[in-house]
Amino acid sequence: MTNDNKLVVGSEEWCSFPSLSIPAIKARVDSGAKTSSIHAFNIQSFIRNGQAWVSFEVHPIQHDRKTTMRCESPIVDRRYIKSSNGDREKRYVISAPVQVGGDIWEIELTLSNRDSMGYRMLLGREAMSGRMLVDPAANLLLGDVSTSQISQLYGIQDQAPQGLKIGVLASNPELYSNRRIMEAGEERGHEMIFLNIKQCYMKLDANEPEVHYRGGRILNDLDAVIPRVRPSLTFYGCALTRHFESLGVYALNTSEAITSSRDKLYSLQLLQKNGLDIPTTGFANSPIDTNDLIDMVGGAPLIVKLLEGTQGRGVVLAETEKAAESVINAIKSLRANLLVQEFIKEAQGKDLRCFVIDGKIVASIERTAAPGEFRANIHRGGTASIVKVTSEERKLAIKAAKTMGLKVAGVDIIRSSKGPLLLEINSSPGLEGIESATGKNVAGAMISSIEKALNWTKPSI
Repeated sequence: MTNDNKLVVGSEEWCSFPSLSIPAIKARVDSGAKTSSIHAFNIQSFIRNGQAWVSFEVHPIQHDRKTTMRCESPIVDRRYIKSSNGDREKRYVISAPVQVGGDIWEIELTLSNRDSMGYRMLLGREAMSGRMLVDPAANLLLGDVSTSQISQLYGIQDQAPQGLKIGVLASNPELYSNRRIMEAGEERGHEMIFLNIKQCYMKLDANEPEVHYRGGRILNDLDAVIPRVRPSLTFYGCALTRHFESLGVYALNTSEAITSSRDKLYSLQLLQKNGLDIPTTGFANSPIDTNDLIDMVGGAPLIVKLLEGTQGRGVVLAETEKAAESVINAIKSLRANLLVQEFIKEAQGKDLRCFVIDGKIVASIERTAAPGEFRANIHRGGTASIVKVTSEERKLAIKAAKTMGLKVAGVDIIRSSKGPLLLEINSSPGLEGIESATGKNVAGAMISSIEKALNWTKPSI
């Protein structure tokens, strides 16, 4: 559509970059963003004929990490760009002709990993200025590109998986972590099946035990399962995982390890028993012991935690002893179990998340609390950045995962004046924050762990 020689576009449109050999990529049209950006990874700068160039790879199709285009372009600039979440990132800037509808013109593009974003490309207002009018209530006003057309443009051929049959036991197929695990497995040639935990049911029989899925489908032929059990489904999710294990299906994290990690008190006792440093923690049942409990952890300020809390929920900072006493007694009156833990003031709202797979740290980030929060949490507005862990922190994280029996674990560590302390261990750690901050393929490392455990190697072509 045109209006006074301007293209009228919706909030999303297809475009192409002939000089980059990208025949179709869906863009988010965002007049609120100044610069345009395209998904890029494996970014490498080099010199060609005395000029600075950059090479990079693009996954042009959303939710598809198998289709990859390699691109090269002269570097126009390298500048700091502020993202929508407020983070500043230094990005390479290139210039390339973009084709939208029947029009083609030169625009600047910044290179950034957009795996966690809704679109592989963002079209900003500098590229639209004087050429476009945006109708934010509409989309694809210039036409859609079908799946079959995409396959033809990129030469995609349907191939039957030659790999393992892996089930992802979770609740939400659209969650970033679950999508990435599914993509990573498919990328490596495996048949990936998303299984909603609530829609699985079990047959216990000495001769023919089975796991069924909605409609009666039998799931006994799986090679492996990846449990991604939300806290509210711990009992049933672990029972289901245990049943798969009894059928000889490999579980990336065992039901026993998940159960142990979900019990905050038991996990701290297990870590303490194995000589791992944790913040001083108190636990009591009777309200009569509240004052002694507060003194036990060094007095206020202190942290009060619900045993069943997760992702920062059920965690309270009590800044005075009177406030601590009120919070503890209020929670106890509700017959809820809680822990009282010393507050590490010198950490300044920061902690480390180490992602451990098969006894190795594959990625690590430092998380910083959002303004007004006392605890670092990405789910509650916190930020993440790459961090280099010390050898002591590395040993602590690896030993913690081993102690809990977890093949895959998110180990949270806080830096204190006494040295690194273990906060907790997550058996279903999220991937979005750590993959976005580090650019590492953590989901792929999880799939590799299963391949190694089952002695699977990719068939030669």
